Amino acid sequence: MSDFPRTPPRFSATFTPAVNAEIRRAAATGIYDIRGGGTKRSLPHFDDLLFLGASISRYPLEGYRESCSTDVWLGTRHAKKPIHLAIPVTIAGMSFGALSGQAKEALGRGATAAGTSTTTGDGGMTEEERGHSKTLVYQYLPSRYGMNPDDLRRADAIEIVVGQGAKPGGGGMLLGQKISDRVAEMRDLPKGIDQRSACRHPDWTGPDDLEIKILELREITDWEKPIYVKVGGSRPYYDTALAVKAGADVVVLDGMQGGTAATQDVFIEHVGMPILACIPQAVKALQDLGMHREVQLIVSGGIRSGADVAKALALGADAVAIGTAALIALGDNDPKWEAEYQALGSTAGAYDDWHEGRDPAGITTQDPELAARLDPVLGGRRLSNYLKVMTLEAQTIARACGKSSLRNLEPEDLVALTIEAAAMAGVPLAGTDWIPGRSGRF
Repeated sequence: MSDFPRTPPRFSATFTPAVNAEIRRAAATGIYDIRGGGTKRSLPHFDDLLFLGASISRYPLEGYRESCSTDVWLGTRHAKKPIHLAIPVTIAGMSFGALSGQAKEALGRGATAAGTSTTTGDGGMTEEERGHSKTLVYQYLPSRYGMNPDDLRRADAIEIVVGQGAKPGGGGMLLGQKISDRVAEMRDLPKGIDQRSACRHPDWTGPDDLEIKILELREITDWEKPIYVKVGGSRPYYDTALAVKAGADVVVLDGMQGGTAATQDVFIEHVGMPILACIPQAVKALQDLGMHREVQLIVSGGIRSGADVAKALALGADAVAIGTAALIALGDNDPKWEAEYQALGSTAGAYDDWHEGRDPAGITTQDPELAARLDPVLGGRRLSNYLKVMTLEAQTIARACGKSSLRNLEPEDLVALTIEAAAMAGVPLAGTDWIPGRSGRF
């Protein structure tokens, strides 16, 4: 035997324990993995950007004496009744079916208290959300589940969903255990049977048809409602340009960090681009068309804090949308339910069990006993508090940069910590004037 100690074993960087476990699962079941939530891989994100606060070369604002406005108008291009929000943080589309009725009510209550909008998601409009949402955006999806002209007219804006960040080019799923009597009736589906949403609209195939569809929706709603077009972050320059040329009032851009109720894991982890890479391309498209700020840009995908909001606005967005963060604010994946998440084969904070319909927090479920655990009044208050904190954080940063409005933040206020983030966001690497991919020097 050698006198030298044996080299300790180590795992392959390619065939990691997680990869091996997935190979074994696939071999045993013959089906792909389905889960909810967003991507779990590490990606360049807003944490890789820093603000340059004011000192001598810039003049900061005094937080206790000088105001910093946060309001935003959406849909000013064509709509007779554009939307005016008190804060630039909106609630993204999450369907009744994916969420419980109590959760939809809580989202409406929280958004209304904070002075912002919420969005229906797939599956139609519920009375819980319409009744408690001062400003409600109606999503018009390829599935057409629950769609009817009366609800289009009852909404305050219409969002045509072409793609979603977690699955651009793919449709969503709703497993049978979440299709209750009420969900089945609203979606005109059989109860208890898995359903898959279509990946494209059935009555149009390209930007020319999209223009016709937008005009149809304007006529149905007497040109009152702003028309949003939502795209997944894959080709943001061209998709934004085509949406604008088709007549959109607002473009909603969703990066791959955005969550989903359920889809294939391979979609979530391997399709699309980080939101950090998407925003500058969309802004460039708007600028090239002379439409930046005339057509508003809402971005989503991993927004968690007021710092994220401020960075998104500094890169050129007009507002942001949150989904996963809003559910966490309501109480989803709370560690107090850890034992029950363990029983599901998950853990609090994994955010991968939303598709199963057995959420212990009562949020991503149709089980009446579980759903009753969520108090929509308390949940709405928690969401409102969270939105208030996000707004205060964004204002704090804007004042430190000498800005009297969140709308005045700009790329010049930012630097990047990594070469990847600098290249994606189009801002200099910290301590240099170098933007990778552009001319310049260290």
